[in-house]
Amino acid sequence: MAFGILECKKSENVPGTSFMSDQDDLPPEYAEIPREALKHGKGRFANIILIPQPSDSPNDPLNWPQWKKEMILLIVSLSAAVVGAFGPMLSPGFVEISAQLNITVEILAQATAWLILTIGLGLFLTNPLAKIYGKRPIYILASVIMFACSIWGAKAKNYNSFLASRVISGIGMAPYEVLVQCTIGDLYFVHERATRIAVWNLFLLTGISGGALVAGYIIEFNGYEWTFGVCAIFFGVLLFAVIFFVPETTFRRDAVVVISETDTKTMDPEKPGTEHVHLKLGHEHDLSQAHGEKDKHLSYSATHASAEPKLSYLQSLRVYNGRFSYAPMIKIFTRPVILFFYPAVFWGFLMYGTTLTWIVVFSVVNGIIFVAPPYNFSVSQVGLISLSPFILTLLGEMISGPLNDAICVYLTKRNKGIYEPEFRLVLIVVTAILGTVGFFGFGATVYFETHWTGPVLTFGLANMSLAFASTCVFGYVIDSYPKLNEEAFVAINARNLLTFGLTYFVVDWLVKDGPLKVFCILGALFLFVCFLTIPLWIYGKRIRSRIGRTEWLQRYMNDDF
Repeated sequence: MAFGILECKKSENVPGTSFMSDQDDLPPEYAEIPREALKHGKGRFANIILIPQPSDSPNDPLNWPQWKKEMILLIVSLSAAVVGAFGPMLSPGFVEISAQLNITVEILAQATAWLILTIGLGLFLTNPLAKIYGKRPIYILASVIMFACSIWGAKAKNYNSFLASRVISGIGMAPYEVLVQCTIGDLYFVHERATRIAVWNLFLLTGISGGALVAGYIIEFNGYEWTFGVCAIFFGVLLFAVIFFVPETTFRRDAVVVISETDTKTMDPEKPGTEHVHLKLGHEHDLSQAHGEKDKHLSYSATHASAEPKLSYLQSLRVYNGRFSYAPMIKIFTRPVILFFYPAVFWGFLMYGTTLTWIVVFSVVNGIIFVAPPYNFSVSQVGLISLSPFILTLLGEMISGPLNDAICVYLTKRNKGIYEPEFRLVLIVVTAILGTVGFFGFGATVYFETHWTGPVLTFGLANMSLAFASTCVFGYVIDSYPKLNEEAFVAINARNLLTFGLTYFVVDWLVKDGPLKVFCILGALFLFVCFLTIPLWIYGKRIRSRIGRTEWLQRYMNDDF
């Protein structure tokens, strides 16, 4: 039992559990591993065994130059930032915009709710399609939709046209809220992922807060139409960048496949030039475990495909690169529903969903609370409120990602080189502290009409808690179910349905019960979800093992044919 994580007594081969640290005090079952045959990290990570083990193919994204990986991450993260701004950017001018469109503030808030609902439903279409045809065509399509809808929103002359532009844009927003995490799983090794997840989340969350900050001035001095105009300019530039600098990152890699028997070498007759070297090392799940067979040793298969020619730059620009999954459509589109009931994924849905949903509530109510007494802010001043979450989110992401990776490496060394995905959950403690102060504090400071610094600071701390929460949630799920990332993130981001429901009626709730009661209830629910991390930490490994030993589930979720 490592740090309170209960071991599974029925299987030594637990999905997600990995041998990662090359050190001397290895447990007996790893004593015979020929470590010189495994690929290691570089520099200060030279003692880290790379997970997943990359193939020898020059087209394997894990083998791409570091600058190329970071450039791809930067482009999709910048797109995520503009997407993040697109949703709540109108919130500082809710009162002014609703008057201009001849609707009530409640109806305008509901327009945001419908946008969020479309994002949630769109994920059930875009992510499964990315699983089949790759991520590149989905990214390009999403950027085209956002560019077109931004122009549409700027030109809309009535509320119906305005609403239609917002709703359809949700389909384009969906991939940049979820698919980026899957791209990170394609490009980076386990010990690098939390930092990159933090980078993506930094752009997304600072887009959410920074967008409102800038939009407040745009709305006050140029009209809300120009918020859409600025987004159109950004999406036009980023569409160009995606087309020419973001190649397909999906790669059919057989490098991490557990087998039940340890062979020396076998050849894959279907792939000439591909050599499999089988070693005693655990990472992925073997279906033989589902049959109840217990291996004496964990096994690992590394694929070498050095004979594969490197794609030219022009070849890498192909939008369509063939199918990456030949599983029946019914399987691909229903897997997110099944994954929703995986305890780890359901916990991720609750943790990420409640935290982010409560954050979205701020964007809806701030434009109402701060324009009224005692604050009496102008539209641009309401936008300036977002400076607090912008700064604190930036700080949180700079700390959470590298710290999460560092904690995982440290605990892996203390655990004799064995990595458990549960190590990603440690920083939920920080999430709980920041969120408690943020949600309860905001309700109390607004209710007691303190100086504006009170609610503004607690607003920022609540956003900072999301920076830590998202790093834990997505890092844990990516490492626990690496082959099911696209499906898992659809299930987690079904939280958009939760966000839709709350934003749809939160204005009426706020008017009826007041900010203190509203945010105390939200804070209590947030804390309850945080405490669910404790049983997940204790029983997470056993849960992963039980799922891995369920034959029909493994065949349905992992069979690509």
